[in-house]
Order: sequence, then structure tokens, then C-alpha cells
Amino acid sequence: MRAFVTGATGLLGSNLVQALLDQGHEVRGLVRSKDKAQRVFPNAKIDFITGDMSNVAGFAASLAGCDVLLHTAAYFREYYQPGDHKASLEKINVQGTVDLLIAAEKQGVQKAIHISAAGVIGKSPDGTPSDENTLPDDHATSNLYFASKIDTELAIKRFLKERTLPVVMILPSWMWGPSDSAPTAAGKLVLDFLNRKIPGVLDGGCSIVDARDVAQATIHAVDRGRSGERYIVGGKYSDLGQVLTTLERVTGVPAPTRNIPYGLSLAVGAASQTWARITGTPTLLTVAGLRIMHGKIAVDSSKAIRELGATFRPFEDTVRDEVAWFRAHGFINS
Repeated sequence: MRAFVTGATGLLGSNLVQALLDQGHEVRGLVRSKDKAQRVFPNAKIDFITGDMSNVAGFAASLAGCDVLLHTAAYFREYYQPGDHKASLEKINVQGTVDLLIAAEKQGVQKAIHISAAGVIGKSPDGTPSDENTLPDDHATSNLYFASKIDTELAIKRFLKERTLPVVMILPSWMWGPSDSAPTAAGKLVLDFLNRKIPGVLDGGCSIVDARDVAQATIHAVDRGRSGERYIVGGKYSDLGQVLTTLERVTGVPAPTRNIPYGLSLAVGAASQTWARITGTPTLLTVAGLRIMHGKIAVDSSKAIRELGATFRPFEDTVRDEVAWFRAHGFINS
């Protein structure tokens, strides 16, 4: 199989590319920087295509000869920084995805797997883990990133009524794991923990999944996924206190014990965003991120387990591998 992978150097994209290579597939990876791509994959045999999801026409011809499109790229971490991101979310996540699917069909691609987000799923009214039939709630629609993913899924449904290219949607929860070179918010949390910069335990939690498990489910979806279907690949729910306790077990660094009330955390998040806007530096603590965690939404991956053969490794194994990766790549000294 020859796969075209967008977002090939991201947390999910890099693990997906590696899994594909390990399983004997050919990979053509869309990247914004070939230099970065070669640092992420120094010895791998990958056909890197330089391009950007804001201009699909600029790389569309490179889809020719590929059997499957695995679309992981999104305007994501940028949204969790200060500024007005609505136009970029619409252009890249929604319109960019539609443009990409149209281009893939024109170039003879046989199937597409789109990476959405479990954040489009609302909280179950009866308190049980939410599944693919649970409607979005305020936690989804008030978050502009998740709202863009909802709009993208609706656009894909319209695409499927008019076109013949099969499209499967994978909905991962909060992804952790090795190869987080950017790093994402999960990686920043790990690094801040190791540097003893976590002031306390926030009131929140969510389902957490290893990016490698999402990558394997995505590969399985090529053969097993049904067009038009959504599959939550969500792992296990953990509250933030459990996350910090796991980090303590793995690293030996003491976890903070002071509980931070939700109202206070929102105030700190707002102040952090303001400081980041003034200084032009990124911030880990954002109001949008805090609201997601406070929603405490657990999701049910039964459908992906049943139809895609999805499996989930223990969170402690994920943390151990992620910390080891950071150490091996010079992010931390010990």
C-alpha cells in the first residue's frame, strides 16, 4: 500500500508514518518543512512533499499514485494560543479538508481516513461514557477548534452524498506518546512536570490515548472501516490528579498535592493568555483547554474495538515511553 499522510511530522502523523513503514508500506508525507521532516525521520525512506493545507492545489498532483489518504493535519495547537483563529480554523480544517478529498478523488486515491476529534462528542446525559451517537454539547460547540471539526464532519457527509471516494472518520481523545517533537500540550505538561513547574492539581480530566494506538487503528480503518462511519479511539479516562500521580511513579519527581479551584484556574489561564499575547510566547494554561478538562467527558471506544480491532496500552506505559523519548532526544537532561 502506498499511503499519503498529511501532518507527517506531528505527534499522530509521525507515529502513523513509522507504523506504516514498520509494516512494509510506502509513505508519501505532506510536511511544511523538509528540514524538520528529515530531523524527525533521519534515516527513513519517505517521499516528503512540501505543502500546506491552506493551499491544497499546490500539492494536489502529489496524491497521484497513492492508494489511501490518511489526513492527520489540522490547525490545532495554534488555536490554544492567544488571538482570533476562527478564519484559519475554517480555511484549513474545514475547507482544506474538502479540497483535499476532492483532489484525492481526482488523483485516483481509493479511500480516505480523516482524523477528527473525540472533542466533537458531548457529555452523555446519564453520565455513562459517550459514544458516536452522543450529540455535541456546549463543551464542543463553544470550543472553536472542536466546532471546526464538527463543521468538517458535516462537510464530509455532504461530500459523500456527491462523490464516490470512501471516507472514514477517526475520533481520537487527548493523545500522548513518544515522537512529540513540537511538543503538544501533553508533551509540554510532561516537560513542565519534570521541571517542577506544575503548581497544583486542576479540577478536570478526560479520556487519554496513546498516539501509537490511534495510528494502528487508523491503519486498520483502511481495510475495516466503513465509509461515512465515525470511530472513537479514546483509551481510558483519567482525572488530572491521576495523570500527575502516574508521572510521579514513572519519573520519581514528586507530584503537587495542592488542589486548584476551577474558578482560580480560569483566572490564571486568562492571565497567562494575556501575558503570552504581550510577550509573543506560547502558554500551556489556556481558558479553552481548562474548560475542556473541566468537562470531564469520558468516551466509549467499543465500536473501534469491535470493528477496527483497536487496542489500548496502559497509560503508565505511554508515559514511560514518552519520558524516555524526551530524554533520548535532548529535551531533558536526566
